[in-house]
Amino acid sequence: MILYNNTSGQLNQVKEKPFKLEKEMQSIFENNLQEVMRLELVKSEFAIKNKRIDSLAYDKQTNAFIIIEYKRDKNYSVVDQGLTYLNLMLQNKAEFILTYNETLQDTLHSKDVDWSQSRVAFVSPSFTENQISASDFKDFGIELWEVKQFENNTISINSIKKSSGAPSIKPLLENSEKLKEVKENIKVYTEEDHYNNGSDASVELYEKFKAAITNLADGIEIIPQKFYIAFKKGSNISDIEMQKKGLKIFVNTKTGTLDDPKGLAKDVANIGHRGNGDYQIQIENDTDLEYIMSLIKQVIK
Repeated sequence: MILYNNTSGQLNQVKEKPFKLEKEMQSIFENNLQEVMRLELVKSEFAIKNKRIDSLAYDKQTNAFIIIEYKRDKNYSVVDQGLTYLNLMLQNKAEFILTYNETLQDTLHSKDVDWSQSRVAFVSPSFTENQISASDFKDFGIELWEVKQFENNTISINSIKKSSGAPSIKPLLENSEKLKEVKENIKVYTEEDHYNNGSDASVELYEKFKAAITNLADGIEIIPQKFYIAFKKGSNISDIEMQKKGLKIFVNTKTGTLDDPKGLAKDVANIGHRGNGDYQIQIENDTDLEYIMSLIKQVIK
């Protein structure tokens, strides 16, 4: 990425200012973890079993722990280190729970954590093609985040997405007894997983609403989770839960903040539900598609 400063129509390139220490990257992320990754910082420099985790975080949307590692150099394997950290977490669940409760003065139970959604994030100024290719598995809980800083105090942060045709990593783990915990417990969900909960009609309906939501703004991401498919632009703007007869669509905003003159969205703030946000719409057809898009659009920042 090349940045320019526009001064009266004259473009001047803004030079990159390389990080001198990994700790600089760590400070930027830990001080802005909610803004950048929508995560809650649990502990910095978490030591466990003769290993030191740079940042331990928790994702309240997926109810899962996230390990974050910062790297300035490129001489490491994201696969080997990622699998090692995931294995470490799954074999020491109690210590992760204890650290969360002691550090945040909270009461988190192991049954409340979705260990299948555990993941490792590597943060670096850049990644090699080999590292990107090696982590490109659809069911591999490894994330790559590029961070760069520039001379005008600008920071660029980019999450490297997996390719649409990414294969499964499970065949590579088939004969590894050491990584049995990872193979059996880690699950990265896909849209196809949710299609199994629907019917031909509801899948077709989902595709229509999916296209409409992603057309609301540039950069909307589709992130399948365990119980729903999330649509994100920074944070979740809408979630869709697939059903046999239709869809549950959640508008991710707080009670009292949605302008809904038709009263189509039900306030579920005080009712158990799987999606984020306080408003839910039950649909079985696309009659109100345009109107529902006007509701979701209110959430986009």
